[in-house]
Amino acid sequence: MKSSKTNQDGVFKTLHQDLGHGGHYRTIRRDYRDLKDFYIDEERRQKLAGKNIVSRSMLETWWLLKGLFYNLSPTRRLLLVLGFVLSMNHMTIQAGGAIISDNGFLGFALLLFVLILELKDKLLAHDELESGRSIQRALMPNSCPELKDWSVWFDSRPAREVGGDLVDCLDVGNGSMTITLADVAGKGLRAALLSSKLQATVRALASEVTSLPDLCAKVNSIFHRDSLKSIFASLLVLELRPDSGTIRYVNAGHLPPILVTKNDVHEMKKGHLALGLAPSSTYEDHVVDLQPGDVFFAFTDGLTEAQNEQGVQYGIERLSERLRQLRHLSAREIGETLFRNIDSFVGEASVRDDLSMMVIKRTSEV
Repeated sequence: MKSSKTNQDGVFKTLHQDLGHGGHYRTIRRDYRDLKDFYIDEERRQKLAGKNIVSRSMLETWWLLKGLFYNLSPTRRLLLVLGFVLSMNHMTIQAGGAIISDNGFLGFALLLFVLILELKDKLLAHDELESGRSIQRALMPNSCPELKDWSVWFDSRPAREVGGDLVDCLDVGNGSMTITLADVAGKGLRAALLSSKLQATVRALASEVTSLPDLCAKVNSIFHRDSLKSIFASLLVLELRPDSGTIRYVNAGHLPPILVTKNDVHEMKKGHLALGLAPSSTYEDHVVDLQPGDVFFAFTDGLTEAQNEQGVQYGIERLSERLRQLRHLSAREIGETLFRNIDSFVGEASVRDDLSMMVIKRTSEV
């Protein structure tokens, strides 16, 4: 009895804390938007356009229920339908001399049973993905080793528990450093597995191949051979050397980096073919000279395509203006300030894609 009382206190205490947490209306709105994004495709969204609020609500509800129905296992699907029918009907059951009246309790119990089963599956999957995320974070360096004349900072945020973005830093000897930023198409577990394989491939070849174009060509050949069909990845790999103000890099299908100087903010040249699209491809390196205080900024499309609740994207113009304003800060301060700015811009909207960025700043005269 004491144990039961303790458990009840825990439940009530939890509910009390939940009530005081606040933000429930915003959370429900965000969850409902996520449901619609997941179950309602673009064709159906177009059908909703022009409908009045009653018709739109009825259609959305019907499509969401159909999505739930078809995504359950056969047994749970039958239990769901049976539970719904029983919960809507009053039954009287005679067992021996006793008469039992069921006012929908059995149907409610079946619906609750299905919910508990689905929650159990979700928690198991969540635990597995959390383990995967821990491993993925462990494979990514916490910070880049210090390099004379340079300040380097990078970070990555997956849209889900694990993601397909890759940021990596590798000392290749003679004080030189190879830095990698990549984005595997898609997100979630599949992209994360391919991202880890891509990281291992680059690390295995980086110290053996002296030319960045040759490195990208070999990585592309392996990625095309071993990855799934129609899967590709963009890759930006660059080399930094001490006592130098030059960045040498190769862009394989990645978004153009941005160079921030004292008087200008502009995008660099577009890249070549992304990894995995062809069994063989040739690449060429680019060279950019930075003056003290100049910033070389690279990112994945999860940054510029981040959307707020109104569906407005962060965009390249907004990013360029923020970089102009933040140029005087250190590489770490620029990156962390940008993340806070993006969080503020997105607000309560759902995160749609992995987001990674790299900030490289020349700190002194050579």
